[in-house]
Amino acid sequence: MFTGIIESLGSVTRMTRKGGDALLEIETPMNLEDVRVGDSIAVNGACLTITRKSTRSFAADVSAETLARTNLALLRAGERVNLEKSLRLNSFLGGHLVLGHIDGIGKIQEKTLKDNGIQFGIDVDASMNRYLVEKGSIAVEGVSLTVNRCEKNRFYVNIIPHTAHTTTLGLKKVADHVNIETDIIGKYVEKFVNREKGIDINFLAEHGFLK
Repeated sequence: MFTGIIESLGSVTRMTRKGGDALLEIETPMNLEDVRVGDSIAVNGACLTITRKSTRSFAADVSAETLARTNLALLRAGERVNLEKSLRLNSFLGGHLVLGHIDGIGKIQEKTLKDNGIQFGIDVDASMNRYLVEKGSIAVEGVSLTVNRCEKNRFYVNIIPHTAHTTTLGLKKVADHVNIETDIIGKYVEKFVNREKGIDINFLAEHGFLK
């Protein structure tokens, strides 16, 4: 579990293909003393498992499924990536609940400088539209953001100067591909609404919503 508040940037040192999978190696100034082999870390929003670490670097296996669903397959040596260690139970939830399970890849179609910030217009697959809500939460490259508005398969987000400077979003250009994770709450609501019996008085009472 993550919050979408990026802790540090990392630099890819090597991406080695292993059949359909890959081994990703990253250098970072982030303090890694409190993480161990086997812990989770989000790289551009994708939850990976640390398989090797040193004082200033770590390695993680990337499965074929993750390579197919994220932009990690496009990473090359020297590229910057967003990093977030997994949420501790005693930590502040500064962003929103982020699982690190990427829904798909979006494509930046618009980049507009507004005052000191940036507005992105990002296209996504039509299957994600139902989870995009104006003023709802979304994670782009692992960064917790607020959806400003939605138009067909495109949504808009504003990037404040601090976020632009401390994440890779400030480096993104039109036509770049970005990892998208929609809000998990919307997915659970959809699951309940689409259950065979639907939501009725009995369902609400059974699950403690009514007394």
